Amino acid sequence: MPAKKLSDAEITALLPKAKGWSVVNGKLHREFACKDFVAAFGNMTRVALVAEAMNHHPEWFNVWNKVVIDLNTHSVKGISDYDFVLAEKINEIFEPLPPLHLPGSGKGQ
Repeated sequence: MPAKKLSDAEITALLPKAKGWSVVNGKLHREFACKDFVAAFGNMTRVALVAEAMNHHPEWFNVWNKVVIDLNTHSVKGISDYDFVLAEKINEIFEPLPPLHLPGSGKGQ
């Protein structure tokens, strides 16, 4: 299914659901700070595998623990539904859920 270019109204409606993302220079934009370079590069590698599977590749920049990501869809010349799907997957990679702590166990699951 081809990417669908989103209107400004559609982008505004979807943006609150894309935690941490904003629109900068016509692209979805987010910056992440990781523990160190290995964590940053590891997360970028995980994103690369997802992006390749989607055939939808981010613009990004990395220095040590910092990763800056911009998403837009060149084929529609703007922000598409694909960008929001990839943004959600990127959030899942960079911000995994914390471990579940069971009452009385003192340990995560």
